Amino acid sequence: MKLTLLSICIGFVLDLILGDPHFFPHPIRLIGSMITRLEILLRKHAKTNHTEYIAGGILVILVLLISTGLPLILLIVANGVHPFLRVGIEAIFCYQLLATKSLKVESMKVYTSLKNHNLEEARYHVSMIVGRDTKNLTDIGISKAAIETVAENTSDGSIAPLIYLFIGGAPLGFFYKAVNTMDSMIGYKNDKYLYFGRIAAKLDDILNYIPARISAYVMILASFFLRYDVKNAYRIYKRDRYNHASPNSAHTESVCAGALRIQLAGNAYYFGKLYEKPYIGDNLREIVYEDIKNANKLLYKTALLSFLFLFAIRLFIILLFDAIAL
Repeated sequence: MKLTLLSICIGFVLDLILGDPHFFPHPIRLIGSMITRLEILLRKHAKTNHTEYIAGGILVILVLLISTGLPLILLIVANGVHPFLRVGIEAIFCYQLLATKSLKVESMKVYTSLKNHNLEEARYHVSMIVGRDTKNLTDIGISKAAIETVAENTSDGSIAPLIYLFIGGAPLGFFYKAVNTMDSMIGYKNDKYLYFGRIAAKLDDILNYIPARISAYVMILASFFLRYDVKNAYRIYKRDRYNHASPNSAHTESVCAGALRIQLAGNAYYFGKLYEKPYIGDNLREIVYEDIKNANKLLYKTALLSFLFLFAIRLFIILLFDAIAL
């Protein structure tokens, strides 16, 4: 338990310092490639809704077994060689499973483009981090899309994996990220994935249920330390936390909207089709590109507070076990 705690601490710091260098091989991209190949293979045998559902379930099982099993075996072997070799490998795993700095870096590319009045470049950068159509977005629409991405992914890109790392180390972290990656790739409620991706989507909802709510309350606390509108953050959270098709996605988004006193979400185009979505927050002031930076401050403060809380809990458990052993 102590070595895992050390690995998580190193990984958390590495993420904040290094982010996600594109030249460095990333296990999540490998998981994504595996999902794509398995989907092609399994769909050859899925001709009906029922068989699509079964094929999707088989994909989930295979991806989870490989994504969790391989890191677990590698850590066991490394520990047999030397405990500090295991610490080094697990620290790298923990670092790669967190996405706090990369989320900031990608969203700040949008911020910089807007600050330089380069709308086309801003549309390109925001298209890299959102799923909606971006070619006709105004500067306000671009800013809003970037803020929503930072706010929503504060939970599943930073806090949720951190929670699972503190519970079960890198193997459980990989389990969570594998589910999260499957949901982002096949968890859509459209004709192609309604049945094939249903199990992945439901599993993602289950794994994010508690972390999303923890993230929201920690973000409310973070808004207090940042001197944002904490009362409005709590009010909007209570009112709008379910204004999303997903049961978890609007929790941190609603806190962010309330804390910054802006209105997020609403109708958006996806693949040329308009989707009507409820608003999150009140339109107390116009969104500006500086709010991207404000959302990132909220992301970082939430991540730091969450890390400190989780570290304290895990350390208390370690000390308790040591006391019992004595």
